[in-house]
Amino acid sequence: MDCKEAAMIFEDSTKKSVVRIERCCVGIANYVFAVSTTAEKFILRCSKEEDAYQDTVYWLSKLAGCEIPIPIVLSKGTYRDYSYLILSYIRGDDIGDVYNQLNDNEKKQIAKEVVEIQRRVSRIEVSINAEWTWNSFIDELLNRAGERIKSKNYFDTNKILVIKKLQQEIQEYLDAIQPIPYLDDISTKNLLIYEGKVSGIIDIDWIGLGDMLTFVALTRVALLNMDLDTRYTDYLLDEIHPNTIEYKAFIFYCLLYCVDFMGERGMQFLDKNIPVNESIVKRLNDIFDIFIEEWNKCVNGNFQFI
Repeated sequence: MDCKEAAMIFEDSTKKSVVRIERCCVGIANYVFAVSTTAEKFILRCSKEEDAYQDTVYWLSKLAGCEIPIPIVLSKGTYRDYSYLILSYIRGDDIGDVYNQLNDNEKKQIAKEVVEIQRRVSRIEVSINAEWTWNSFIDELLNRAGERIKSKNYFDTNKILVIKKLQQEIQEYLDAIQPIPYLDDISTKNLLIYEGKVSGIIDIDWIGLGDMLTFVALTRVALLNMDLDTRYTDYLLDEIHPNTIEYKAFIFYCLLYCVDFMGERGMQFLDKNIPVNESIVKRLNDIFDIFIEEWNKCVNGNFQFI
């Protein structure tokens, strides 16, 4: 989808004239545009999936009472082959894009705000599928990563077997995880920062049910993959106060997302290709080794934040 077609969808839906429109370089499952009129700015999301934004509208409505900074749904519908959603615009940039501009005090305050947001989300009431288990989430992510790694052959599939063995070692912990709601997709993206503070959370197409530590693990892997420091995730852990077994699970989740990142290398999503080269392969392999080393420290009783 190009900007011209997106502008037609916006103008047809809102009856407002587009002054400026630009494609946002976010997401891999939707076409996202920032649209400006003479007086306001909006976000337009488009997808070729039928009724693609039913879940998005549901969750944004569900989260509205949490007093957290999320977009407001202004309009949704269909236009030719596309489902579309028009949202209010929230000023700010993904934390990954401005991370190097943040000082340690700002990172610490952002971590405090984010954990408080997660605690508010954890209190919403959700309907749980009777077949829900935390282990099914773990297995689905691992199996998907394994299939993708095998199909592209950039990484060693034995890494999946290594993680499955570690999974058995913390099975009692994983079995005890309850379906507690949390925002599972805020890492170096989807968390907007403006002037050093949290300004918004975007792209809420679903929420997680289970262990909130996974969003910290996803963020840790993403920061390392971007060759950035991980002090922000240290501050998140400081706010959460994991005990020894929880920290061990956190390292397990880091390994889980590491192979998930590996599986995405070389894949095509819409018109975006996830890059892969020798440097990227080496970096992800090195990150995997870092977490294996930290896991071994946990096993030996040397519990510490990395």
